Amino acid sequence: MLLILLLSLLLRGAAAVYLGDEVVVLPGTSDQLSYHHLALRVLDGHGFSFGEDWWPATRADEPTAHWSFLYTLYLVAVYGIFGPHPLAARLLQAVIVGLLQPWLIYQLGRQLFNQKVGLWAALLTAVYAYFIYYAATLMTEPFYISAILGALLLAIRLARPPEVRGNRLLLSLALGLVLGIAILLRQLFLLFVPFLLVWMFWASLRGHARLRLIHYALPVAVIGVMIVPFSIYNFQRFDQFVLLNTNSGFAFFWGNHPYYGTQFQSILSEEEYQSLLPEDQLYLDEAALDKELLRRGMQFVFENPGRYLQLSLSRIPAYFEFLPKAESGTLSNLSRVLSFGILWPFMLIGLILAWRRRSHRFWDALATPKFLLVLFALVYTGIHVFTWTLIRYRLPVDAVLLVFAGVAFDWIATFLFSRGKQPG
Repeated sequence: MLLILLLSLLLRGAAAVYLGDEVVVLPGTSDQLSYHHLALRVLDGHGFSFGEDWWPATRADEPTAHWSFLYTLYLVAVYGIFGPHPLAARLLQAVIVGLLQPWLIYQLGRQLFNQKVGLWAALLTAVYAYFIYYAATLMTEPFYISAILGALLLAIRLARPPEVRGNRLLLSLALGLVLGIAILLRQLFLLFVPFLLVWMFWASLRGHARLRLIHYALPVAVIGVMIVPFSIYNFQRFDQFVLLNTNSGFAFFWGNHPYYGTQFQSILSEEEYQSLLPEDQLYLDEAALDKELLRRGMQFVFENPGRYLQLSLSRIPAYFEFLPKAESGTLSNLSRVLSFGILWPFMLIGLILAWRRRSHRFWDALATPKFLLVLFALVYTGIHVFTWTLIRYRLPVDAVLLVFAGVAFDWIATFLFSRGKQPG
């Protein structure tokens, strides 16, 4: 495991050095420009705003809540200590997630299956091209994926029998904290929290180690405590209620616009996205515009549910895309192929192996930790299939499925080792 962690750090550190001390547009990383400039504005005392008209529809010197407050504050802290040097933020981030992600995957694999599966899964995580690439970008992905893995691990431990669970209240508190971090990085994760709590209830119930109400209420309360300050801050700036971020309306509007017909396109140009915005509503501030766009996006669905269903189904190939494309750059194609492109068959094989000998009855099987990972993959995929899809939105699912890829690699290694020991 130590060698795996060292390898992980080396690869992510190399990626950070390669991306360097400047922030430029690279495939799938345009958001880092926004985070970088937003952090500089906060450091200069201008608050969460931009000095010029900014993507997607934020006017100069007006408040924005489109971007993660938590990740922006991370950059503010790093820049405040080391100066406005993106490389410092990249290297620190690479170290944190370079240690966390393989270790968390190892713990999941070890607890769900065995130590060998955990080691294989950690190794695959360490060399996964997408994780190496995004670990060095100034975006929420690396911390967000780590927080999701941590939340799943804590939920599994909390729902275990008392003799292996540890201090329930501390685990509940830690679960709330990690869930809160994930939500502050990307508010979309709020949609999965109810599924997680229901699974915890069912797992503890079927395991005859029932959790008390406090063990569900405490994580929810911690999440609320972490969100409320930003809700108050948003109300003070926009003079209306904004729970956390102002991006869900933009995403749902763009993702389901009649412009696509029934065939979704993952990436349009900024000019194309801008042209789809209703010109008669662009006078609104960011929060009001986000709500109006969400209303119009829902209207698209209600007016033509058949088209919406076809459009949603067309997002599935885009979500699971893994083959190189002529219109993609070399870096994008290499990242795509040298991660999901190579490992998805092993993820699938591992899923089959993990469930081929079902030792539980159906309802008991739904209470197993491995079902929680499958549940997350299904729910999280469903959210993006029915809203908006980009390949990088799939990365948290990739991380979870690497546990099952570890099952496949362990099975293959065991098979080859046993064949090698046979005489002749």
